[in-house]
Amino acid sequence: MSASAAPQTVTTYLRPIDRDGLLKFAEKGRANPGSRGTNKVHTVVDGQYRTLSYVGDHTPVVVDEPLHLFGENTAPAPGEVVLSALGGCLAVGITAVATWKQVRLSRLELRLEGDIGNPAAWGAGGAEKAPEDMGFQAIRVSVTIEGDASREELDEIVRHANFYSPVANSMRNPIPFEIGLAE
Repeated sequence: MSASAAPQTVTTYLRPIDRDGLLKFAEKGRANPGSRGTNKVHTVVDGQYRTLSYVGDHTPVVVDEPLHLFGENTAPAPGEVVLSALGGCLAVGITAVATWKQVRLSRLELRLEGDIGNPAAWGAGGAEKAPEDMGFQAIRVSVTIEGDASREELDEIVRHANFYSPVANSMRNPIPFEIGLAE
């Protein structure tokens, strides 16, 4: 090797998804825009605030509260799990849109923050609050993305994925919600 050889940068890309499968899935959606699936979770209290949520045949998702909220701090808090779900959904969407646009990604990271308070103490004698004044009051998502596209194209991919994110839209829009005792 000569001393004058220029160094080369090697870019590695994230593991891709099946683009053909994605396009077939998208076609099914266009052919039946009213179709819906159902997600199911079975949550069991382990003691104090620690819960195990069983989803399909996966390892249970463990949720707890921090010590200052009377939990054992053995796992993320419920709000942190909600942000995790949002981050996962946005990452899926960004990956899908990039794949659809034939952009290879070499890096994708999302950092999420949500402002949440609990002055109502879960309704156990705390402050009287209206439903719209409880829960997340603001959420911020910062996306670090790199790939074989311009910054403008990557920004459009992120904006497009955000617009179509099922979890983001569940958080932004009111949805029917039922709760009651099991039969």
